[in-house]
Order: sequence, then structure tokens, then C-alpha cells
Amino acid sequence: MFIKETVKGMRDILPAEMEIREYLLSKLKYIYTSFGYTQIETPCMERIENLTNKQGGENEKLIFKVLKRGEKLNESMDLSNPDSLADSGMRYDLTVPLSRYYANNAGSLPTPFKSLQVGSVWRADRPQKGRFRQFTQCDIDILGDASNTAESELIYVTSLFLDSVGVKGNTVMVNDRRILKGMARKAGFAEENYSKVFIILDKYDKIGEEGVRKELLESGCEADAVEAYMDIFHGFLAAEDRFAYAETAFGDAMEPGVADNIRQIFDNVALMSGGKFHLSFDPTLVRGMGYYTGTIFEIKSEDFKGSSIAGGGRYDNMIGSFTGTPTCACGFSIGFERLVGALLDKKYKVAGSREKVAVLYGKAFASGDVARLQQKCNAIRESGKVVLCQRMNKNVGFQKQKLEAEGYTVFVDVRNPEEIDKVEGV
Repeated sequence: MFIKETVKGMRDILPAEMEIREYLLSKLKYIYTSFGYTQIETPCMERIENLTNKQGGENEKLIFKVLKRGEKLNESMDLSNPDSLADSGMRYDLTVPLSRYYANNAGSLPTPFKSLQVGSVWRADRPQKGRFRQFTQCDIDILGDASNTAESELIYVTSLFLDSVGVKGNTVMVNDRRILKGMARKAGFAEENYSKVFIILDKYDKIGEEGVRKELLESGCEADAVEAYMDIFHGFLAAEDRFAYAETAFGDAMEPGVADNIRQIFDNVALMSGGKFHLSFDPTLVRGMGYYTGTIFEIKSEDFKGSSIAGGGRYDNMIGSFTGTPTCACGFSIGFERLVGALLDKKYKVAGSREKVAVLYGKAFASGDVARLQQKCNAIRESGKVVLCQRMNKNVGFQKQKLEAEGYTVFVDVRNPEEIDKVEGV
């Protein structure tokens, strides 16, 4: 017998949600393409070597691996090394595929290249409310621009989109991976421990300062380095001017100009938006992906109880991993599923949606009568309305209740063919 339930972590999407999803995507594409971003598409599967390059952070543990086929699978049946059975995997984000895409097609693309990519990704994560194993990501990226105008535009246009769909109270949190490394170096951590330190620091919002200190010590970090690290954070968080603190507090532990680069981004976004969008310099911001090399950012919103709704940053080494030639890159990704879920919880109504009319006809209608009714309804459709012609169910009240849930607000009951003219003037 067939099983009607979806595979664990996957889901069916009902029409009411699809309307919101399609509206958001159309709005997103309209705004992003108006800034010159070009839509592309990459395959859902990538070579396993590309997905397991130690750049994807914890997500590399969540890859859906795809078995080799035929003789190649038989030749690899070494159960002591199960990883040898896979030669590809489902993409866990859109950045790795984009980097491979650009490396493979750069000769046919302009420089810099502004990419818009929307597609499903897959992670073998623990399913929970708002988190699925297949979900949609929406990314914009600028490839080939080393200046901070790339970060400035990405932050501005993403904030503009969120504002346009009614997501308010947004704050763009900004940091830089070079500042994180400078703090770790100044505190005295061994360089091989930086990744471990960053992973723990990324939990700051959830476990607080004492939780970070405790986990750093439990992870084997030296106590002196941990205390020096926490002192640096006290200074950072207490500083009236965090830019000035970052420029002077780390000495030779950090390359010069990093904090001034962030300051310029703040100024650029303020100028572009007329001061509409709020940015905050957050030294606790980490971002989990290992491929980030410079500026990183997230957008948090009061509408989402302070959680992140979008994130991204600069990843200047990723494309060079494919080509051997350094290529600067920067991108921003919207948490599309979280955005959809929050709008559904708020009973969000799609702006400018067409009025929906349900014409319900009785049992006496023959096939030709239905065709005549449809012909009469065409005039209503031409006026811009949605018109559904549907035979009345036995429980017409329940039928209308279901249709109301789909957004139908006008109902016309035509019980016999002689009443067809009732639809005129609706």
C-alpha cells in the first residue's frame, strides 16, 4: 500500500501558503532585477568533493549524499569507508554551487557579475517548527567587486525588499571575520583553535557571556587566553565608539583599515536609504560558514522576535578554490521559509491581490450549460477578477468555507441553467 505522509523533514505546501510564497518571490525578483541582478540556476546536486571542502561549517555534516551507480557502486563497496560510496550530494546552500558556476562560466559573464538565485537546498537536519530538510533559499551575490560598495548595495537592497513586504523593526548586524581573528590573536589563542572559538562565540545570544567562557574552557582553551578574550569583549561592548575601539585595541594583531571599512559601509547605506535602515556593529556576530573572509552581516527583526531573517558576507577565496585564481565575492541570503512562516502567523494578506469570485452551479447543469456559464464568466475575468466555476457540493456551506480560506470573497449561486444571467454585473 502507498503511504500518504511525506518523507520525514519534507512537506506539502497548501494553496494559501503558495500565494504568499509566489507573491514574495515576484516582489523579490522585481526589486533585485531593478538593481541589475541577473537570475541564474544551478543543479540541485554537486560533486561530493565540492560539498566537503571544509568551507560549509556544520552544514557539511548534514549533506544528503547520493550513491554511485551501477558498476562504480559495486567497485566501491568498502563498508569500512562508507564515504567512498557517494560521488555527489544534494546542495546544502547556493553559495558553493554559485562559485562553481562562476568558475565554469566566467568567460560568458560580465565583470562584476550580479547574480540572483532562488532554489531548493537540502540538509539532513533535525526537523522542527519552521525547519525542514528541503527548503528554499534566495541569494543575491556580487562577484568580481573588491570594494565595499558591494556590501553596501547588498545590505541596502535586501533591507529594501524586507521593508517592501511589511517586515519592520529591522537591524542589520555587521562584523568582519578579520576582527574576529584579530580578537582571537590578541587574546593569545592558538591559530588552530580559531574555528572552535568562533563556533562557541556564535552561541553568545543563546548562552551569554558566562556560557561562552564555560564552553571555551571546557573545549581545552587556555584559561589566560579565555580571560583575555572576555576582557576584549567587555571593552568592545562598553565602547561608546566601537569603530575607534576596533581600530586601536588590537595593535598588530589585525590588519589596518578593517574597522574603517565597516564605517564606510554604514555611511554608504545611510546615504542610499536616507537613514531609513538601522545598522549595528556587533563583535559577537560570527556566521557559521567557514568560507567567509571579511565583512559578515545578518538582519534581525522585531517582527521575528529578534531572530535572524537574512545573512551573508564576503567570501573572496571560494571561487579561487575552483580556478586557482583569486576572485572576490560577496553575497546575501534571505531566510525565505522563516519569512513565509512569520507572515502566515500574522495572517498576512497579499497586497494588490485580485478579487476572487466563486460561481457555484447546481446539479441540473449539463456539460453545454457549464460551457455557456464559463462564457458568461469571461467578461468578469476580463475585468481583472479571478472567477472559479464549480459544481455545488451537497454541503454548500462547508464548500464556501473552504473557498473562503482560499481567498474567495464573492459567491454567486446559479442553481439551474435559466439563472446563468445572474453572473452578469458581478
